[in-house]
Amino acid sequence: MRKINLFKTSLLGISAFVAAFLATPHIASAHCDTLDGPVIQDARKAIEAKDITPVLKWVNPKDEKVVRAAFQKVIAGRTKSADVAEHKFFETLVKIHRAGEGAPFDGLKPAGAVEPAVAEADKALASGSSDALVKLITDDVAAGIKKRFERAAVTYKHKDESVAQGREFVEAYVTFTHYVERLHQDATGKDAHGEHGQHKKETDHSKH
Repeated sequence: MRKINLFKTSLLGISAFVAAFLATPHIASAHCDTLDGPVIQDARKAIEAKDITPVLKWVNPKDEKVVRAAFQKVIAGRTKSADVAEHKFFETLVKIHRAGEGAPFDGLKPAGAVEPAVAEADKALASGSSDALVKLITDDVAAGIKKRFERAAVTYKHKDESVAQGREFVEAYVTFTHYVERLHQDATGKDAHGEHGQHKKETDHSKH
């Protein structure tokens, strides 16, 4: 009886730990803060054309004044401090953009500091085809499911032979099931950016 209670306690403990981990918000380090990301690319275009229009879509209306001021310092003249003003403009723009998403900003990242999936997503938009992106993601997802399934399947065979083996199975089981559950929820639910945008629209409408 004592062994059964210990097993149940272990099950609850592991389940609670994994549930808490999965429930904790994890803000991805999107490439909008990299020097070759879409925000900075548009910022460079704006500077080249001396037209701020391309970058304003990345910020909320209430933040336009600050962004415009930083932009004007860059356009004002090509002086010795032009590079400094340009970098400051980039930082201001990205910081405000990320704040609008509820994401932190800890400085601009170098070019190339982006996850493969995000880089492939940009390529998909540029090429007009998502085939390569779909293959990259589905291959990784399939490998992730298979790896966790195999671990759970192996421990499943011996889960009732001892408490230690039972706990090993529980750990593998929780990891496996939460992984596939999270994947399915992400695949069928709204993404973080979509939810954020919808929430903002609802909030903005409520003010009128």
